[in-house]
Amino acid sequence: MSLIPSLFGNRSVFDPFSSGNWAPLSSNNELSQFTNAQVDWKETPEAHVFKADLPGLKKEEVKVEVEEGKVLQISGERSVEKEDKNEKWHRVERGRGKFLRRFRLPENAKVDQVKASMENGVLTVTVPKMEEKKPEVKSIQISG
Repeated sequence: MSLIPSLFGNRSVFDPFSSGNWAPLSSNNELSQFTNAQVDWKETPEAHVFKADLPGLKKEEVKVEVEEGKVLQISGERSVEKEDKNEKWHRVERGRGKFLRRFRLPENAKVDQVKASMENGVLTVTVPKMEEKKPEVKSIQISG
């Protein structure tokens, strides 16, 4: 007798793709995995760089804004595909819905020079940094 159940002969084995475990999103449940867009934030000597994975979105479906001069906001929406009456969906796993991510920018951010680009479903937002003011050093002549 085997301690490992057969994946083919025993249907009581947990099957993550069986019909009851991964039900499609209903119209009552607007949230999805897509609502929490994954964003990386790195700092270079010249700028703060944000990269967001937004697969399947066009740049026209994404908004990048700076609120109150110090909050970077990235938002958008992936719509539900139009259904044809003759189509029968077996599984809906791709995320859809609205998303909104906000990041408080540091004091050294040049919010008036923010740039954004989108390529292959990856949004890149670059926020340049102000040059650090070096303390002014004044030499004092030593007498005596």
